[in-house]
Amino acid sequence: MDYNDYFGFREEPFSPSPDPRFLFMSKTHEEAIAHIQYGIGQNRGFIMITGDAGTGKTLLVNHIIDQAESALRTNVISSPGTDALELLKLINRGFGLDVKGRQTHKGLMDGLNEFLLGVHQSGDKALLVIDDAHQLGRECLEFVRLLSNLETDTDKLLQVALVGRPELVDTIKNDSLRQLNQRIAVRYVLGGLDMEETGRYLSHRLHAAGAFGLDFPPDSIGPIYRFTSGIPGRINALATKVLVATYSNGSLKIESGAVRTAIDESRGEGQGASIARKRTTIRLAFAIIILAAVVAIIIKIPGVLDSILGIFGLAPLH
Repeated sequence: MDYNDYFGFREEPFSPSPDPRFLFMSKTHEEAIAHIQYGIGQNRGFIMITGDAGTGKTLLVNHIIDQAESALRTNVISSPGTDALELLKLINRGFGLDVKGRQTHKGLMDGLNEFLLGVHQSGDKALLVIDDAHQLGRECLEFVRLLSNLETDTDKLLQVALVGRPELVDTIKNDSLRQLNQRIAVRYVLGGLDMEETGRYLSHRLHAAGAFGLDFPPDSIGPIYRFTSGIPGRINALATKVLVATYSNGSLKIESGAVRTAIDESRGEGQGASIARKRTTIRLAFAIIILAAVVAIIIKIPGVLDSILGIFGLAPLH
């Protein structure tokens, strides 16, 4: 029996997989979604969402795609570390276009333009999401900027959302990408949860997995928040360790001690370090006892203190 069966989970509650069914709507996630929806609705062209690893950027993207209306043609490209021509092929394939007969940059762009014009004429919109966009080199980012040239007299034919880590912001600030930076109309930085949201996030994930009689003790939420900085990915990793430890102990209740142990282990202070700390504490205690005994002997036995002072060439005290 694995711990999912043991706790009655339908599935892994703190899996790192970006399953939109597990999305917790924190304040920062709600604001990010509102920014993306505004950018798409107003045909702003470029949207940029950035955040540290584990803040839930991909999960957010999957939620938007999952909830998208049929009038929004979506195309998500993940880990796009490639050259501009290969990126263009990925974009075309993502929209369902045949790239076999169009191997040149011009041929691929013509095919994409024809497709986008058809989408526009049908009254629909096209959204390209490039996840992990921080992996793109400057050549590819400059090519992405050129996609904004696909337009009619009044509308952009393609909305582009760049989603990546904070280094994407630094890259785009480079002078060679100034024009792209200027065209990004909507920006949002996805942050972590606050302490209150951290507690609700833990409960939400447990309940979403099918466990309604299990929860983290209230006094463990503060330590979890402080250790993880409210970053969902870090919370997931820590919570999984806690559940595994609880399962291993044969308990059906999450204890604060299991949380403290998981935090220590995550800091690299596992059982070995804990034993070493205990040994150091014992040695220190013995040293204090011996010192106290020596002081007692010196005070109670006449002449001992004078003898010790004499060893160091010091005059007796009397």
